[in-house]
Amino acid sequence: MTTIEDRNKAVVREAFDTLFNQRDYTAAERFWSSDYIQHSAHIAPGRDGLFNLVKSLPVELKHEWELIMAERDMVMVRGRFTGHGQPAPWIAVDFLRIEDGILMEHWDVIEEEVSPEQSVSGLPMYGDTFPEER
Repeated sequence: MTTIEDRNKAVVREAFDTLFNQRDYTAAERFWSSDYIQHSAHIAPGRDGLFNLVKSLPVELKHEWELIMAERDMVMVRGRFTGHGQPAPWIAVDFLRIEDGILMEHWDVIEEEVSPEQSVSGLPMYGDTFPEER
């Protein structure tokens, strides 16, 4: 039996793949509410703000997820953005509020991925290897 949490996680996986990896903005509209609330300080308001940000980034932009957790209407995605034209990939934790299978609200925490020399802990920030080892 599928739970609401399982359904919400599947929606977020498909939504992120559609927008960030496939860059299919028309198909992505069905996942993001026209009343989407954006709490990120680096993204303009609403669905258009997010879509315009993605459109402004290189076509090489990719998102991969490592962990997705859900509780009721909230989904958390721990992922990695590459190909955005910056010196280092971004490690991001995205929090999304879902209503009836639609992304309604978003918060995130983002930081640049570090090399083995920069890691005080000596451990990679994403997965089991550093970017240079992939």
